[in-house]
Amino acid sequence: MKSKILTISIVLISLSSALSALTVQEAQEKLSFIDEQSNFDDLDFSAVMTMISEDVETGIEKNVIQQFRRDSDDKFLMLFQEPAVQKGQGYLMIDDNLWFYDPESRKFSHTSMKDSFGGSHARNSDFGESSLSEDYRVLSVAEGKLGKYEVYILELEATNNEVTYPSQTMWVTKSNFLTLKTEDFSATGRLLRTSLFPSYGRVGDKFMPTKMIFRDELIEGNKTQLSITDLSTRDLPDTLFTKAYVERVNR
Repeated sequence: MKSKILTISIVLISLSSALSALTVQEAQEKLSFIDEQSNFDDLDFSAVMTMISEDVETGIEKNVIQQFRRDSDDKFLMLFQEPAVQKGQGYLMIDDNLWFYDPESRKFSHTSMKDSFGGSHARNSDFGESSLSEDYRVLSVAEGKLGKYEVYILELEATNNEVTYPSQTMWVTKSNFLTLKTEDFSATGRLLRTSLFPSYGRVGDKFMPTKMIFRDELIEGNKTQLSITDLSTRDLPDTLFTKAYVERVNR
């Protein structure tokens, strides 16, 4: 059955006025908590994403995408529905391989989690299972405010070469460790991208962003905004996460 969805604005999230500072070790442990509250280990997940990309050279483009996840098997499927010229294009993750399907050529091509998602300023890695605790170590922790919200500011360094960004800074709420903002850096310390997560939806005991903004820090004016609706944890058929399914829905 479709789960009852409660959409939550960040402004409604209660903040405790007496929270103690975190040590680096405690912050490292909290990365696992951040992973757990956004991953669906025992449930399937689906949603509809509306993506608006702004590019200083090519203008504004709108896409509508169906999103499906099965974190227990590390699988996901992203199918483009709009515009008509991209309808049927899709990204399929199976067996640690990410494939892009082009219905015009009817071919699958191997791609990377680090690559741009659909030519936008989002990355393929933004839509899979969260693995912060495995991929990053906490270098430092500070307390601060983001707007009117009390936050912890975590400086992270990658533990492997598989991640999209070698280092990252995160702003997370003190009360429940929801990520409000991240800054992504290159290996040389150059700021590449800023991401904002101004609202969340609750699915059972899980939290998912219902709005995401990805801002390109290399070219001023380039950004992508995603609005996510129809969050659901209803069971999905096994056949959905297959190449045969992607080919079939495009016939």
